[in-house]
Amino acid sequence: MFFKRVIMLQEVRICFVGDSFVNGTGDQECLGWTGRVCANANKRGYDITYYNLGIRRDTSSDIANRWLQEVSLRLPKEYDGRVVFSFGLNDTTLENGKTRADLADSLKNAREILNKAQKLYPILMIGPAPYAEQEDSQRRKRNIDLSKQFALICNELNIPYLEVFPILEKSSIWIDEARANDGAHPRAGGYAEFAKIVENWDAWLNWFP
Repeated sequence: MFFKRVIMLQEVRICFVGDSFVNGTGDQECLGWTGRVCANANKRGYDITYYNLGIRRDTSSDIANRWLQEVSLRLPKEYDGRVVFSFGLNDTTLENGKTRADLADSLKNAREILNKAQKLYPILMIGPAPYAEQEDSQRRKRNIDLSKQFALICNELNIPYLEVFPILEKSSIWIDEARANDGAHPRAGGYAEFAKIVENWDAWLNWFP
C-alpha cells in the first residue's frame, strides 16, 4: 500500500502597500519584487495569499487615506495577516515648483500609518528606491533625507526598516534598466535585484524561518 505524503503549508496573507515600485510597474513579467518574494516564500513551504496594493503616483498622503480600509478587507482576524509598506518617492517629486508633499507631512503620514498598523498586524517598512536620473542631485538628496527620516521613525516605533536606496543606486541592472525604460521603473531584472535585497534582510527571513 502506498501512502501519499501530505505537506501542510502555513497560510499567510500579506498586503504590500505603496506606489509604483510596489506595483511592479515596468516589469514585463508582471511580478515586481513583491511577487517574486512571495513566490519564493511559497516554494519554502508557505501558502501565500498575496495582495499587491501599489498605486502609481501615490504619495504618503494618498496611502494614509486608503491603506486601512484596503488592508482590513483583505486580512480577516482569523488569518495570519501581515503588511509591508513602501512609499515616499512620489512625495519628493516637484510639481509647480514644490514637492508633492512637504517633508513634515511625509513624516507625519508615515508615523501615523505605521503607529496604527503595528497595533493591528505584524509590519515591515521598506524605504524609497532610486530613480535613474542620477544627475538630479536635489531630487537624490530629498530621497536620501526622506529615507533616513523614515529609518528614525521606524527605530522609534521598533519597526524593521530596510533602506534600499543606497543599495539599488549602485545596481547597474536597476539603473540601466530604468534608464532604458522610462527613467524611473526597471524591467524584470531590476525587480529581481530588489527582491534579492528583501530576501536577504533579517526581518524578512525572520518572518519566514
